[in-house]
Amino acid sequence: MAAVKELIRKEADGTLSFGDYELVAKSKKSDFEYEGDLYKIKTFAEITKLEKNGMFVYESVPGTTVTNMKYRENGVDFFVEGKEDAQITLELEAEKEYIVSIDEKDSGVMKTNLGGKLNLSVEINEGQSVKIAVEAK
Repeated sequence: MAAVKELIRKEADGTLSFGDYELVAKSKKSDFEYEGDLYKIKTFAEITKLEKNGMFVYESVPGTTVTNMKYRENGVDFFVEGKEDAQITLELEAEKEYIVSIDEKDSGVMKTNLGGKLNLSVEINEGQSVKIAVEAK
């Protein structure tokens, strides 16, 4: 899988892909319309951050590439790739428990904080994508 050179795009299957961890300098793109919402992406080697209508959605440190992100009624699925292990923060429903799966392995139940943020640590081998699935308990 390659980085998203246009920074953010809608895939043929309707999912969202964004981020380019290969960039040396910070790049951003605003006002990307997807399913009636406006998205803003900031990405480069050190961080990838996605906002929807001015609100936090996703952040990774260091930067990552996310492909095929799809929100469902009870959660979110996506693939992530990067140069090294990453800390990922997702915005979900506040103070709710979620079942987290990383590469189809159960990573347990995690609870969001008061602000609805869920923090994940993901082991990444460069050039390989990792499947993330988060579902409400």
